[in-house]
Amino acid sequence: MIAYPAIDPVAFHIGSWPVYWYGIMYLLAFLFGWGILSLRIHYSPKPLLTQEQAADVVFYIAMGVILGGRLGYMFFYDWPVLWQDPWAVLRIWKGGMSFHGGLIGVALGLCWFARRNHCSLIDLGDLVAPAFPIGLGLGRIGNFINGELWGRASSVPWAMVFPNAGPLPRHPSQIYEFFLEGIVLFLILWFYSSRPRPRGAVSGMFLLCYGIFRFLVEFFREPDVQVGYIMGGVTEGQLLSLPLILFGIVLLKWAYRKRGRK
Repeated sequence: MIAYPAIDPVAFHIGSWPVYWYGIMYLLAFLFGWGILSLRIHYSPKPLLTQEQAADVVFYIAMGVILGGRLGYMFFYDWPVLWQDPWAVLRIWKGGMSFHGGLIGVALGLCWFARRNHCSLIDLGDLVAPAFPIGLGLGRIGNFINGELWGRASSVPWAMVFPNAGPLPRHPSQIYEFFLEGIVLFLILWFYSSRPRPRGAVSGMFLLCYGIFRFLVEFFREPDVQVGYIMGGVTEGQLLSLPLILFGIVLLKWAYRKRGRK
């Protein structure tokens, strides 16, 4: 068993206002995403966006992540509370963000940007997809520092006792997700997108790989207590990841079939 490194969730204070590591991770996520997007635009022979437009895209993505992530969490994981107290959705400081809700928010934000700027949503998705994984990984580091979203009880040598999860050692599932959703997914998308691919293929690869990685990690992650297991041991995260896997496969097949018809 490895001792859990109890890090103060508050990084520092500005006057009497605490600045949390979780918020810093979100800020770094958007900055890294902006940097990766700018690099892709810079090295593209026919850039879809200008550098100025890249900043606008990051703003739309940030709004989609925050609003969609919060709404998605309340809808997918805490519906009874949302039903009884709709204003709870505004209490972001109490925690609760959903990747799947954030993804829906980002998709809507990109749709809005593409429409206003008269560019292809498919091409835009392919451009920005490799910019997401580093931010996803940083978010998982924030979860780890907060001691939340811990794993299931385990006897593996690297199991940890999380402060708010009882006396049993558990999988550090946040680190598993950091590795798969952050590092591995970034490397896959970065190298996959480094060569010309059919339109929609990079977006499809992102959805497919994230869906698979999240589905697998859910076997080691403790389900949210207010939801628990559903459908014979399947978790909510696994259920929400299945459409991503399916849509990723469909999008990849569509992309390569369309290229083959040219």
